[in-house]
Amino acid sequence: MKRRFTGLTDTGVLRSVNQDDYYIDPKGRFFIVADGMGGHAGGQEASRIATQSIQAYLNDRWDDKINSETLLEEAIESANQGILDDQEEHPERADMGTTIVIVLFRRDRAWSAHIGDSRLYRLRGENLEQVTEDQTWVARAMKMGDLTPEAARIHPWRHVLSQCLGRKDIQNIEIQKIEIQKGDRLLLCSDGLTEEVPDPSIQELLRESENGEEAAKGLVEQAKENGGSDNITVVIVFEN
Repeated sequence: MKRRFTGLTDTGVLRSVNQDDYYIDPKGRFFIVADGMGGHAGGQEASRIATQSIQAYLNDRWDDKINSETLLEEAIESANQGILDDQEEHPERADMGTTIVIVLFRRDRAWSAHIGDSRLYRLRGENLEQVTEDQTWVARAMKMGDLTPEAARIHPWRHVLSQCLGRKDIQNIEIQKIEIQKGDRLLLCSDGLTEEVPDPSIQELLRESENGEEAAKGLVEQAKENGGSDNITVVIVFEN
C-alpha cells in the first residue's frame, strides 16, 4: 500500500493562541496530535514538549527489539516526564497538560495510542468508526448509560478529562492494534474539530475528498464555519 498524509492546524475563530501541536514523520511511520491546556503559555508548551519528546523517542528506539506496544508506552511516559520536569522548572506552568493521540506503523502492523479526548477515526468505505474512546467524564457517563450522546454533546462537563499528560498519576495509556486495509482513511484530530463538526459531516468530507489536503482544509473550514470556538488540528492518512 502507498501511504499519503497531511496535517493542518488552525487557531480557530475565538482563540488568539494555538495550543495544539502535531507531528508527521516524513517517512510516514508515525503521526501525532496533541491538544494543550493550562493557559496560553502552558498549553502551547505542554503540546510542544509532548510531540517533540515522542517523536524523538520513537526515532531513537525505532530499530530496537522492543515491541511496538512497549515502545509507545515508554514514549508517552517519557513525554509525560518531560512535561513534569518543565512544570518543576517553571511553577507558572504547573497546571499545564495535554492530550495525545498517535498512530504508528511498524513491522507490518499498525497501532494507536492515546490519552485524553483527541481522537482517531477510521473511514472504510461508507463506515466511519471512532477508534479511540474519549477519556472524559461524559464518555464514562455515556458508557454507564447515564448520558445519551445528544446530552453529552452539550453537557457543561464535556471537556473534563479523566486523564491527560502532565500529571504524576497517569495510569491508563490506551494502546491497541488497529487493522488497516487498502483504501482506508485515518483521521487524527483535536476536539476543536469534533466539538464543531458531527461525525456524519466528518464522514462525508473524508469520503468525498480526493486527497488528504482537500479533506484537511474542508474539515478545518467546516469547524470554523460552525463556530471555531477552539483550536483545530487534523492529521489525515490515506492508504492507497
